[in-house]
Amino acid sequence: MKKTLSRRARVATGGAVLAAVAAGTFGTVAANASAPASAQDSAVAAAPVAAGKRDTTTSTHLTIDAATKAAQAALKAATKEGQRVTVAVVDRNGNTILTLRGDGAGPQSYESAERKAYTAVSWNAPTSELEGRLESAPNLKDIPGTLFLGGGVPVTAGKAPIAGIGVAGAPSGALDEKFAQAGAAALN
Repeated sequence: MKKTLSRRARVATGGAVLAAVAAGTFGTVAANASAPASAQDSAVAAAPVAAGKRDTTTSTHLTIDAATKAAQAALKAATKEGQRVTVAVVDRNGNTILTLRGDGAGPQSYESAERKAYTAVSWNAPTSELEGRLESAPNLKDIPGTLFLGGGVPVTAGKAPIAGIGVAGAPSGALDEKFAQAGAAALN
């Protein structure tokens, strides 16, 4: 029986392959590190200038402590209003950092919360705003892993999305989003 991999599994596998290739490339550089110091220093110093471009980027990520703080704040806000929800926090790449399933939350809420968080960080917009885009672009709902229902909010740093918080299980997307916003507000 042939088993197909999920989108996330394919991305993770591709990342592992790229990491292995990169490790081989850096291994080659490390093998040449035994060159005399003066020749090595001049080659390394000249490389970035000659290339005229950056070969790396820097990004900001939530720590597990920050993600936990946000998720707990969202869950607390929901519990205070008598709602049984699940809260998910994903990183900039849509990978789940953590998911908290509140007492009595429905089984569908787990995946829904993750998908709302993924959608919010992918478009750097609350999912309630994105719902309206379906009228003019109904195919958006076909993008794997997304859920265009209220309840997801992005977390930003310098206007760039660094995480998403998704809440699912309340009777409306507006309530879910209210609780997700409480989670994001806990980070400020």
